Amino acid sequence: MKLTEAGIQNALRDALAATGASSDGYAEIEINSETAPKCAAVLIPLVCPGGDWQILFTRRTQHVESHKGQVSFLGGRRNKQKKGPVETALRETLEEIGVEPGAIRVLGRLTNMITVTGFRVTPIVGILPWPSVFRLNEQEVERIFTIPLTWLANPGNRWELPFPGTERQVVIFHPYDGELVWGATARMTLDFLQIVGTQAPRSAADQP
Repeated sequence: MKLTEAGIQNALRDALAATGASSDGYAEIEINSETAPKCAAVLIPLVCPGGDWQILFTRRTQHVESHKGQVSFLGGRRNKQKKGPVETALRETLEEIGVEPGAIRVLGRLTNMITVTGFRVTPIVGILPWPSVFRLNEQEVERIFTIPLTWLANPGNRWELPFPGTERQVVIFHPYDGELVWGATARMTLDFLQIVGTQAPRSAADQP
Protein backbone atom coordinates (compact mmCIF):
# COMPACT_ATOMS: atom_id res chain seq x y z
CA MET A 1 0.00 0.00 0.00
CA LYS A 2 1.63 3.24 -1.19
CA LEU A 3 1.36 5.36 1.92
CA THR A 4 3.94 7.57 3.56
CA GLU A 5 4.09 9.03 7.03
CA ALA A 6 3.81 12.54 5.58
CA GLY A 7 0.90 11.50 3.38
CA ILE A 8 -1.04 10.10 6.32
CA GLN A 9 -0.33 13.21 8.37
CA ASN A 10 -1.50 15.52 5.59
CA ALA A 11 -4.66 13.49 4.96
CA LEU A 12 -5.59 13.59 8.65
CA ARG A 13 -4.97 17.34 8.80
CA ASP A 14 -7.07 18.04 5.71
CA ALA A 15 -9.94 15.83 6.89
CA LEU A 16 -10.02 17.50 10.30
CA ALA A 17 -9.96 20.95 8.72
CA ALA A 18 -13.00 19.98 6.65
CA THR A 19 -15.04 18.65 9.58
CA GLY A 20 -13.83 20.72 12.53
CA ALA A 21 -12.04 19.48 15.64
CA SER A 22 -15.16 19.53 17.81
CA SER A 23 -17.54 17.78 15.42
CA ASP A 24 -19.14 14.54 16.57
CA GLY A 25 -19.55 11.78 14.01
CA TYR A 26 -22.48 9.33 14.25
CA ALA A 27 -24.14 11.37 17.00
CA GLU A 28 -27.68 10.03 17.02
CA ILE A 29 -27.52 10.20 20.82
CA GLU A 30 -29.17 13.37 22.10
CA ILE A 31 -26.62 15.41 24.02
CA ASN A 32 -27.89 17.42 26.97
CA SER A 33 -27.02 18.10 30.60
CA GLU A 34 -28.30 14.71 31.70
CA THR A 35 -26.95 12.53 28.90
CA ALA A 36 -23.68 14.33 28.11
CA PRO A 37 -21.25 11.65 26.93
CA LYS A 38 -18.11 10.85 28.89
CA CYS A 39 -14.87 11.99 27.23
CA ALA A 40 -12.38 9.34 26.18
CA ALA A 41 -9.52 8.92 23.72
CA VAL A 42 -7.94 6.01 21.91
CA LEU A 43 -4.78 5.48 19.91
CA ILE A 44 -5.03 4.01 16.41
CA PRO A 45 -1.52 2.53 16.45
CA LEU A 46 0.26 2.11 13.13
CA VAL A 47 3.32 -0.07 12.54
CA CYS A 48 5.19 -0.55 9.28
CA PRO A 49 7.34 -3.69 9.35
CA GLY A 50 9.17 -4.10 6.06
CA GLY A 51 7.20 -1.24 4.51
CA ASP A 52 3.87 -3.01 5.12
CA TRP A 53 1.49 -0.65 6.94
CA GLN A 54 -0.54 -2.38 9.63
CA ILE A 55 -2.83 -1.42 12.50
CA LEU A 56 -2.20 -2.83 15.96
CA PHE A 57 -5.22 -3.98 17.95
CA THR A 58 -5.66 -5.42 21.43
CA ARG A 59 -8.06 -7.96 22.85
CA ARG A 60 -9.31 -7.02 26.28
CA THR A 61 -9.27 -9.45 29.19
CA GLN A 62 -12.26 -10.71 31.13
CA HIS A 63 -11.12 -8.61 34.11
CA VAL A 64 -11.91 -5.17 32.70
CA GLU A 65 -15.05 -3.28 33.66
CA SER A 66 -16.54 -3.08 30.17
CA HIS A 67 -16.19 -4.68 26.72
CA LYS A 68 -14.78 -7.86 28.19
CA GLY A 69 -12.95 -10.02 25.67
CA GLN A 70 -13.53 -7.59 22.81
CA VAL A 71 -11.03 -6.25 20.30
CA SER A 72 -10.26 -2.58 20.88
CA PHE A 73 -7.75 0.21 20.44
CA LEU A 74 -5.51 1.37 23.26
CA GLY A 75 -7.16 4.08 25.31
CA GLY A 76 -9.64 4.99 27.96
CA ARG A 77 -11.60 7.67 29.74
CA ARG A 78 -10.10 11.11 30.32
CA ASN A 79 -9.60 12.27 33.89
CA LYS A 80 -8.06 15.22 35.72
CA GLN A 81 -4.57 13.79 35.35
CA LYS A 82 -5.04 13.31 31.57
CA LYS A 83 -5.58 16.83 30.30
CA GLY A 84 -6.31 16.20 26.64
CA PRO A 85 -7.01 13.43 24.12
CA VAL A 86 -3.40 13.03 22.98
CA GLU A 87 -2.09 12.75 26.52
CA THR A 88 -4.92 10.37 27.41
CA ALA A 89 -4.23 8.07 24.47
CA LEU A 90 -0.46 8.04 25.04
CA ARG A 91 -0.67 7.47 28.80
CA GLU A 92 -3.18 4.63 28.31
CA THR A 93 -0.83 3.07 25.74
CA LEU A 94 1.96 3.15 28.31
CA GLU A 95 -0.30 1.62 30.95
CA GLU A 96 -1.69 -1.09 28.68
CA ILE A 97 1.31 -2.25 26.60
CA GLY A 98 4.32 -0.44 28.05
CA VAL A 99 5.24 1.84 25.12
CA GLU A 100 6.60 5.18 26.31
CA PRO A 101 4.77 8.30 25.04
CA GLY A 102 8.01 9.73 23.69
CA ALA A 103 8.45 6.73 21.42
CA ILE A 104 5.16 7.33 19.59
CA ARG A 105 5.03 9.69 16.61
CA VAL A 106 1.58 11.30 16.66
CA LEU A 107 0.37 12.04 13.12
CA GLY A 108 -3.02 13.56 13.86
CA ARG A 109 -6.53 12.65 14.86
CA LEU A 110 -9.96 11.77 13.55
CA THR A 111 -13.15 13.62 14.38
CA ASN A 112 -14.80 12.75 17.68
CA MET A 113 -17.14 9.79 17.70
CA ILE A 114 -20.21 9.40 19.89
CA THR A 115 -20.66 5.74 20.81
CA VAL A 116 -23.85 3.93 21.72
CA THR A 117 -22.31 3.25 25.14
CA GLY A 118 -22.30 6.98 25.93
CA PHE A 119 -18.71 8.05 25.21
CA ARG A 120 -17.33 10.88 23.10
CA VAL A 121 -14.13 9.25 21.82
CA THR A 122 -11.29 11.13 20.17
CA PRO A 123 -9.22 8.79 17.96
CA ILE A 124 -5.52 9.73 17.85
CA VAL A 125 -3.33 8.26 15.10
CA GLY A 126 0.29 7.47 15.86
CA ILE A 127 3.18 5.31 14.74
CA LEU A 128 4.67 2.82 17.18
CA PRO A 129 8.34 1.84 16.95
CA TRP A 130 8.85 -1.53 15.31
CA PRO A 131 10.03 -3.94 16.47
CA SER A 132 9.07 -3.18 20.05
CA VAL A 133 9.13 -5.07 23.31
CA PHE A 134 5.59 -4.82 24.65
CA ARG A 135 4.79 -5.18 28.34
CA LEU A 136 1.15 -6.17 28.53
CA ASN A 137 -0.96 -5.12 31.49
CA GLU A 138 -2.33 -8.55 32.29
CA GLN A 139 -5.40 -7.10 33.98
CA GLU A 140 -6.46 -5.27 30.84
CA VAL A 141 -4.85 -6.76 27.74
CA GLU A 142 -5.14 -10.41 26.77
CA ARG A 143 -3.41 -10.16 23.40
CA ILE A 144 -2.00 -7.73 20.84
CA PHE A 145 -2.02 -8.41 17.10
CA THR A 146 -1.76 -6.53 13.82
CA ILE A 147 -3.80 -6.51 10.61
CA PRO A 148 -2.41 -5.17 7.30
CA LEU A 149 -4.10 -2.09 5.88
CA THR A 150 -4.38 -3.85 2.52
CA TRP A 151 -6.54 -6.54 4.11
CA LEU A 152 -8.66 -4.07 6.07
CA ALA A 153 -9.22 -1.91 2.98
CA ASN A 154 -10.67 -4.80 0.98
CA PRO A 155 -14.49 -4.38 1.03
CA GLY A 156 -14.81 -8.15 0.68
CA ASN A 157 -13.35 -8.54 4.16
CA ARG A 158 -16.14 -6.83 6.08
CA TRP A 159 -19.89 -6.61 6.57
CA GLU A 160 -21.86 -3.37 7.02
CA LEU A 161 -25.21 -4.11 8.64
CA PRO A 162 -28.03 -1.75 9.69
CA PHE A 163 -28.11 -0.90 13.39
CA PRO A 164 -31.70 -1.40 14.63
CA GLY A 165 -33.57 1.82 15.28
CA THR A 166 -30.96 4.12 13.70
CA GLU A 167 -29.59 5.03 10.30
CA ARG A 168 -26.04 4.05 11.23
CA GLN A 169 -24.28 0.93 10.01
CA VAL A 170 -22.54 -1.63 12.18
CA VAL A 171 -19.15 -2.46 10.69
CA ILE A 172 -17.86 -5.99 11.26
CA PHE A 173 -14.60 -7.17 9.73
CA HIS A 174 -14.30 -10.82 8.87
CA PRO A 175 -12.32 -12.86 11.40
CA TYR A 176 -8.56 -12.35 11.05
CA ASP A 177 -6.10 -14.56 12.92
CA GLY A 178 -9.03 -15.71 15.05
CA GLU A 179 -9.99 -12.14 16.05
CA LEU A 180 -13.17 -10.18 15.28
CA VAL A 181 -13.00 -6.39 14.86
CA TRP A 182 -16.42 -4.76 15.07
CA GLY A 183 -18.42 -1.90 16.55
CA ALA A 184 -16.80 1.46 17.30
CA THR A 185 -13.30 0.05 16.77
CA ALA A 186 -14.25 -1.17 13.30
CA ARG A 187 -15.99 2.12 12.49
CA MET A 188 -12.91 4.15 13.47
CA THR A 189 -10.76 1.79 11.40
CA LEU A 190 -12.95 2.30 8.35
CA ASP A 191 -13.04 6.07 8.87
CA PHE A 192 -9.23 6.11 8.98
CA LEU A 193 -9.00 4.04 5.80
CA GLN A 194 -11.32 6.46 4.01
CA ILE A 195 -9.34 9.49 5.15
CA VAL A 196 -5.98 8.16 3.97
CA GLY A 197 -7.47 7.11 0.65
CA THR A 198 -7.22 3.35 0.92
CA GLN A 199 -10.98 2.97 0.90
CA ALA A 200 -13.30 5.11 -1.22
CA PRO A 201 -15.93 7.02 0.80
CA ARG A 202 -19.49 5.84 0.49
CA SER A 203 -22.01 7.97 -1.35
CA ALA A 204 -24.05 10.52 0.58
CA ALA A 205 -27.05 8.21 0.40
CA ASP A 206 -25.08 5.52 2.17
CA GLN A 207 -23.76 7.70 5.00
CA PRO A 208 -25.09 6.88 8.49
